[in-house]
Parts: sequence; C-alpha cells; structure tokens
Amino acid sequence: MNRLNTSARIMIVSDLDHTMVDHHDPENLSLLRFNALWEANYRHDSLLVFSTGRSPTLYKELRKEKPLLTPDITIMSVGTEITYGKEMLPDEGWVEYLNQKWDKNVVVEESSRFPELTPQADTEQRAHKVSFYVKKDKAEEVMKALAERSEKRGLDVKIIYSGGIDLDILPQGAGKGQALAYLLKKFKSEGKPPTNTLVCGDSGNDAELFSIPDVHGVMVSNAQEELLKWHAENAKDNPKIIHASERCAAGIIQAIGHFGLGPNRSPRDVVDFSECKLENVNPGHEIVKFYLLYERWRRAEVDNSAAYCARLKTVCDPAGVFIHPSGAELSLHDCVDSLAKCYGDKEGAKYRVCVDRVLPMRISADAWLVRFDKWEFSGEERQCCVTTALLTSKQAKSLDGLLWEHLHQTWLDGHVASDHTAWLL
Repeated sequence: MNRLNTSARIMIVSDLDHTMVDHHDPENLSLLRFNALWEANYRHDSLLVFSTGRSPTLYKELRKEKPLLTPDITIMSVGTEITYGKEMLPDEGWVEYLNQKWDKNVVVEESSRFPELTPQADTEQRAHKVSFYVKKDKAEEVMKALAERSEKRGLDVKIIYSGGIDLDILPQGAGKGQALAYLLKKFKSEGKPPTNTLVCGDSGNDAELFSIPDVHGVMVSNAQEELLKWHAENAKDNPKIIHASERCAAGIIQAIGHFGLGPNRSPRDVVDFSECKLENVNPGHEIVKFYLLYERWRRAEVDNSAAYCARLKTVCDPAGVFIHPSGAELSLHDCVDSLAKCYGDKEGAKYRVCVDRVLPMRISADAWLVRFDKWEFSGEERQCCVTTALLTSKQAKSLDGLLWEHLHQTWLDGHVASDHTAWLL
C-alpha cells in the first residue's frame, strides 16, 4: 500500500476539479508548477493523494486531458473507492467496511420517488454511490425528505450536495473525510503516520477533509460558496485552515509555504538555476531542472546562445551514453549538439515537457539510479518514455556536480511518437 519504508514527510490530499486542476487555465501553468515542485522536492519521501468526486471512468478521462502526476493513492467517487499506485489496486478492507447498513437497490428505489432528481450517467453510479443532479433551490428540501425515507428503510446513508448541482448518496461511513481517516488509521497501525498532512479543496464534498483532526488545510481562492459557508460555521477559528489568495494548484503551493511544510518555490519559477541554492537537493531536482532547460530551449524562452547548450553539456559525462527509445545507442554529448539545431522549433506551440514518478535509488556512495516517466505534450499529442538515468557525483557522498552517465528510454504503450527522429532526449 505504501511504497515508503518510513513516515511520509508530507502527505498532500487534494481534490482535482477546480483545486489541483484549473479548468480556466488552458496552458495548465499552475498544475505544471506544482508537478515540477513535487517531483523535484517531495516525490522521493512524501505521498500524493488525489481525492475526487469523479468515478474511475471520469478520472481516467481527466488524466487524458490534463498533465496530472501519478498519485500514490486515489480516492474516487466521493470517498467510496480507494486504490493504490499506477495500477489502481483496490482496498478490499474499505469495500467491506462500506457494505455495512447499505443496500444500493433500496437507495435507488427511494430516490426514484423524487422527480426533482435527475440521474447522472451510468458511469457515475457506483457500488457505494448513487448520484443525481438537482437544482439548487430544491436541494435542501429533497435531501431532508430523502434522509427520512432512507432511515425508515433501515439504511444509514449520507447525502452530499456540491457544486450547486451534484447530489450524491453514500453509506454513512463513506466520504472523502472518512476515507482519509481510514488511511491515516492504517498508516498509524503500520507505525508510519505522515509527519504532516495537507488537505486541499474547493467545494462542499471537500468539507469533510478539513474536519480531520490535526491536518493542515487550504481552501483555494476560487472555493465555492458552500465550502466557505461551512468554514465560517465550523472552522473559522482554526489557524490550520486557510483561504488561499491563489487559484487551484497555485493555492496549494502557497499553503505549503504558509504552513512551513517544505520548499514551495517551483523549479518552473526559477529563471537562473545557477543562482538557485536549494535545501534538501536530491537527484529528482536534477532531472526536473534538466528537462525544464530542454523545454525552454525548444520553446525559445531563453537566448539562442552556445553557452546555454554548453551548460547542458557540462552535466553530461563526455563518455555518457543514451539508449534512444528506437533502440539506437547514441552519445549524450552528440544528442546535446543535435539539440542546438532545434532552438525554437516549438515556439508558439502548446509544447511542454513533464516528468512523473521520479524515484531515485542510491546504488553507491556517489551514484544514483533514477527511474521516471518523461512526457512531451504538443497540442493534442502526448508522447511518453519510461526512463532510467544513471547519475554520478564528482565528489563522493555529495549531490553537487551531478553528471548524467547513462540514459535509457523505452516507449510507454499507447504513447509512441509517430516520428522517432523528433524525440531528442
């Protein structure tokens, strides 16, 4: 369940729509800023949890649309489903717990008595969640009557209204807050509770997250009225919960800094890395930095100078080798030389480079094996390679002067470039 052998330095538990993901940001800039911060500074010793009202079907659709990182844990369907890792392995213990005092057939039968309720798509009807749309002016009346009818039928249900339209009926023991409490209890029983937990949300179905004892919380600046009202009535005097001045993922970054939970300057906000002295530097930061420099070169966001390419070359061992996803064995220095000819070839395009699942493993006093997924987004095209990099240090037991010794890439199924020659590094 937990890939870490010790307590997570920080566990971020974030809603997706309008919290981690800003649907009013076509360039996904705040999300990309968070991604770079997480992979450079936190992935190796922390946990990322997505907690969404979306079903697995709609969650996977969002992953195709937005450059989301791979979370360690995914809580879906308003806290009724918990899965782990990239494979999304289900938590069977959570399923058994939710089966208590729950009968979906009875819930469907009782809710059908209310013409004000419009069923959501079949994909949103889950084993422990029945979902509808209802107009805001009818919601409170319907919720009260539905709760009474369910109780008479011997059911213990929870009814959540969010987004000014979505109504979800769940087992009483379900919800985003209960799912998080379940996870925290599980981590504690294993002897490795997170050192800090930060919950992040924008709507009514996120309110439960902020009710969990001892967590830090951020309501992003664009939080909806229903969440702000809940906060005013229940947690306005809690110094651990803030209303950010920044939207979506930028608000999460703001909260990390506000609570002093760790570094909160995204590598994407760094203009000159030579002037950037970082705490807790790790090989993950080197990976993020290298591909940011690569992206900026191809987008013509830096000067077209020989010195810039020379700088990229200095972090590659002169004898360094690159195994291209086509299978060709190339010199790392030659690859950087070929990059010089591609200055600005993506200028004006919706081109971004993003790394995901950056996991360094120290294999000797001065060497690290780093595995990660390297993505290139260009318009609607998404290409990805599963990547392994060998980094060494000029000085034993130091992270200063890391050199790229070896780089090996293979195509991720379904994300192969149509033109292999266009994939440079």
